[in-house]
Amino acid sequence: MTWTPHATVAVVVEDERGRFLMVEERSGGRIVFNQPAGHVEEDEAILDAVKREALEETGWVIEPEHFLGLYTYKAPTNGVTYYRFCFIGRARQQVTDELDTGIIAAHWLTLDDIRKLGDKLRSPLVIKSIEDYRKGRRYPLDVIADPQT
Repeated sequence: MTWTPHATVAVVVEDERGRFLMVEERSGGRIVFNQPAGHVEEDEAILDAVKREALEETGWVIEPEHFLGLYTYKAPTNGVTYYRFCFIGRARQQVTDELDTGIIAAHWLTLDDIRKLGDKLRSPLVIKSIEDYRKGRRYPLDVIADPQT
């Protein structure tokens, strides 16, 4: 078997009330919670993937403002290694209630609410990225050298 890394994007979005945009979804027969996130498609710019995934999963137009970091995670359920390009974004407008297949709902949750979800979080990266965001970690978007943008 050939090892193939999986490139994904995610976005941490906090509203003016201190709540975070989260996605409730079905994954591997379970209902889990995650930031808006997903795979980068072939020939897709990273920032375009962030906007697309957020819109498809939440119905919100999201504007990426900062790069938060690159996170690596090997999922114990399938052994796949994911490289998660995580961003900080601002919610601009909710434009649809139609959500991607497998998405149950989008929610605005406090950090306490998210912590209480425990093993219902899709991965430990959900909390880790919010903690990094709250510590003030921010990088300019131009650290992503994308020839398409």
